[in-house]
Amino acid sequence: MVFYPYSYSIVKDYWMPLRTSIAIDGPAGSGKSTIARMLSAATGLPYLSTGEMYRAIALCVLRAKIDPYDGAAVRKCAVDSRIRAVPDGKGGFRIFCGDEDVTDLLRSAEVGRISSPVAIHLGVRKLMVSLQREIAAANDVIMDGRDIGTVVLKESERKIYLDATVEERARRRLLDFKGIVTSYEEVLKDLKERDMRDSGREVDPLRPADGALIIDTTHMSPQQVVYKILERFCMKAGGASDA
Repeated sequence: MVFYPYSYSIVKDYWMPLRTSIAIDGPAGSGKSTIARMLSAATGLPYLSTGEMYRAIALCVLRAKIDPYDGAAVRKCAVDSRIRAVPDGKGGFRIFCGDEDVTDLLRSAEVGRISSPVAIHLGVRKLMVSLQREIAAANDVIMDGRDIGTVVLKESERKIYLDATVEERARRRLLDFKGIVTSYEEVLKDLKERDMRDSGREVDPLRPADGALIIDTTHMSPQQVVYKILERFCMKAGGASDA
């Protein structure tokens, strides 16, 4: 049996039974979202970007003109905003602040810059981790973020850590910001600062989970990365071999 990254009809027969979760961690620009979406297409599992939930809080903080480094104020803002992730019936989730669907408002550079300091606060992280665990308990899910395999889904048997050089990640992020006035140098500087915050924070720092499949995606295509993941976990789960 040969596994092909986009063939759900092949993969589903070898996927382990409920409750299934895949935990994907890694720094910004390492390919988490791209790979998670492709895995979702291959396995039929819905995909949730937990970073979108922190971005939703950042959006609320911006709107309320709150200092993103004021942990108590940020947590209160998050509670008052009633952040929710709702399955969209199309293999993903929509992010809500109360009754407002803010999913399409979360990709701006400004929201992205605020989301990192917002996410360092213990109270905020506890709130989001609890919500993310509730989602995983109720749904088969692929989650990506920075503490999924180490904290949120630490019992998952499928943990992946994606990485790439900071220069390659900056190049990718610049493509994401197409149409937004910024430069490679600005994106590179922002990523280096964010890497330091994410890996150096006291609460749930970014690091590979124990037993995680670690993949350097610098010189790999998304298809190669997905195949490597499916080869590792699907073949292990089903005990299949090439035929």
